[in-house]
Amino acid sequence: MTGRVYFDWNATAPLRVEAREAMIAAMAVAGNPSSIHAEGRAARALVEKARGQLAAAVGCKPSEVIFTSGATEAASVLRNVPEGHAVLVDPTAHDCLWAQVRAAGGSPQSVPQSVTQSVPQSVTQSVTQSVTLAMGLANNETGIVTLPPEKSDGKWPWHGVKADWLLLDVVQALGRVPFSFAWSGADMALVSAHKFGGPKGVGALILRDGVDVSPIMAGGGQEMGRRAGTENVIGIAGMGAAAAAAVRDLADGVWKRTEQLRNNLESALSDPAKGTISPGMGPGMVNDRLPNTLCLITPGWKGETQVMQMDLAGFAISAGSACSSGKVRPSRVLQAMGFDEVAASSAIRVSFGPDAQEADVMRFAERWQALREKRPMAEPTVTLRKTGVGR
Repeated sequence: MTGRVYFDWNATAPLRVEAREAMIAAMAVAGNPSSIHAEGRAARALVEKARGQLAAAVGCKPSEVIFTSGATEAASVLRNVPEGHAVLVDPTAHDCLWAQVRAAGGSPQSVPQSVTQSVPQSVTQSVTQSVTLAMGLANNETGIVTLPPEKSDGKWPWHGVKADWLLLDVVQALGRVPFSFAWSGADMALVSAHKFGGPKGVGALILRDGVDVSPIMAGGGQEMGRRAGTENVIGIAGMGAAAAAAVRDLADGVWKRTEQLRNNLESALSDPAKGTISPGMGPGMVNDRLPNTLCLITPGWKGETQVMQMDLAGFAISAGSACSSGKVRPSRVLQAMGFDEVAASSAIRVSFGPDAQEADVMRFAERWQALREKRPMAEPTVTLRKTGVGR
């Protein structure tokens, strides 16, 4: 009997051997990294080694790496921008960015902040209010890469507003497409270990030296006073090892074969005549994408129905962000791109890694096509913006 096939890497990539070995070794170290005795120094050495590994992978200074429990916690920095800042979130950004800014709107420590798909009237060129722009580099649902605006005169132009700070969510991008925090010019970035083969429950905020925000967690002053609480030494060690391996694989070109498999699958399944389209293809659309990600929309065929049918067939895929699992609702990302509610409820995401086998990819295509032939037919009613995504 053919075994199950895991095609949901964008939710969580399998744990890398390098990460597992680093974590097992770290389990033998008993000390608290804040202690000054020999055991504490040994634990601190593991944390600092991983900090250096992640910094090298992200393209930043080790002093700019702040370890957290994950990217969502790192995104809480948006609650702590200086009083007077407005925060604008790109419409296709991950839910964690939207949620953090909504939470900040009710915080007594900050002024009300804007979460919007367009620039609020209160934030204009004539107003001296400072602005932080938060956006994703690579979308987890569609794989589409949206480059940030080019910095001009020390500002980030976006829909008529010039932002003072830029926060980039690079969770899906790191290790899959080239990225350098230093070259990007961003002020902040979010990273999550389990997206590139590290353990779940550990991530990092990359904070440019000199950017003044309040600590994301108060307490004993760990992580250079930016995030209190005893560091997750075991998880951090695994994250560092995974980051080093991920960028090495990227440099070695392991994702090129993955991209070709994705393209083959897309060519086989994307068929407007049968009502199926891919938001990464088509006139006027942005075609730069993660090499492993395929989003397919078949209006009228519910995404969650497809996920269950393919699960029974032995394939693990998703109907969008894993963070929204269990919430049956249209994809906010696809609606922001111009798809109607029916289409935005009828999408699946197929995401795999360099270990994907061509036979499994083609077997997936055959099974999915057979199910598509049996579905109730629905006329696609899709409109697309022709100006790009989230720009």
